[in-house]
Amino acid sequence: MKLIKGTRIALKALFSHKLRTALAMTGIVVGVCSVIVMVALGDGAQQQVLSKIRAMGTDLVLVTAGQVKTIAGRQRQTGNVSTLTMRDVKAITEEAQNIKAAAPAQGKKMLVKYEAVNTTTSIIGTTETIIPVRDLSISNGRFFTEDEDKTSQRVAVIGETVAKNLFENRSPVGESVRIGKVSFEVIGVLGKKGTDLVGVDQDDVIYIPVNTALRRLFNLTYINNIYVQAKSSGYIEKAASEIKDILREKHRLKNKPDDFTIQSQTEILKSERETTQTFTNLLSTVAGISLLVGGVGILAIMLISIKERTLEIGLRRAVGALKRDLLLQFIVESLTLSLFGGIVGIVLGMVLSVSASYFTKWSLRLSLPSIMIAFLFSAVIGLIFGVYPAAKAARLDPIEALKAE
Repeated sequence: MKLIKGTRIALKALFSHKLRTALAMTGIVVGVCSVIVMVALGDGAQQQVLSKIRAMGTDLVLVTAGQVKTIAGRQRQTGNVSTLTMRDVKAITEEAQNIKAAAPAQGKKMLVKYEAVNTTTSIIGTTETIIPVRDLSISNGRFFTEDEDKTSQRVAVIGETVAKNLFENRSPVGESVRIGKVSFEVIGVLGKKGTDLVGVDQDDVIYIPVNTALRRLFNLTYINNIYVQAKSSGYIEKAASEIKDILREKHRLKNKPDDFTIQSQTEILKSERETTQTFTNLLSTVAGISLLVGGVGILAIMLISIKERTLEIGLRRAVGALKRDLLLQFIVESLTLSLFGGIVGIVLGMVLSVSASYFTKWSLRLSLPSIMIAFLFSAVIGLIFGVYPAAKAARLDPIEALKAE
């Protein structure tokens, strides 16, 4: 009964000063709202990255010439980048026991023309095994064959973005495009892939036979990358180990360091998950600080309230109210402020998250645990910052309180 009566008194006191109550709740509202939005943003970014990695294939192993280092947030090749050849692709395909297929890739940005229209896009020389390895699809026409690669045919399969840039609404299959100074027949259009992890458009690409690329277009004898598909995601580590042993033997490295870099989707997945989790934790920490600031606001408002209500406290003590009654009353006031602020913050945070996702096309993912934690944290903040003012009110001497003006 005392709890109910104390709650009524607390609510009456809070609603008698609506503006002050609203200002005291503002910090909690902003803090809870920030936690929900920030965590939703972080979780959404993490899910988007993970979905892109899975779209590339969870059984993919990437072999890159030279050493790959992260510079300014992007991975770049360093050292000798001419260490991989088509013989390495053949060796991996024939000797590795834990892979399904291996596809070479040598790429370069080049100008492509069709009649009076031109665009700059990525030209990648590869083989038909790139289709299962990179999980590609054909939306129109076909992909080039092994025979067309062996005979260095000038055929090309273009991405959706290239098709749109050069041909607009026309069918590109059967048309001829000029890549550099060499003419190619378009025999197919790839299905949509979207952007990769670093935001590069995977549809802004043209695939041509690797022998055609090396001999007629790039004038090279080496390749940049080898995409390898493991038997399954469970065989990635074994496949990577096999590939390393094969390449070290073929390159006669012995006591020398690797002149290539092997990256598996497992490593990329782990790295990206750690990065996005760190990002989420950082945002949550900032939002948590705003909750603490809100708690300080409650503390200040409660202390002001006690100062103004000294006479009321004295009267209550004079008519028989115990210290614990006053302690309960002011703790309830503090908790009411924080809980109402938490509820408003949750509603506002959910509305802002959904609105931001709809209007900005950001990937936001509401997290029920984060909502519950934010609400509980707001309650704890209200309790912690309400204890001191409540204790101060309970310790007031009744006679001195009645003398207050």
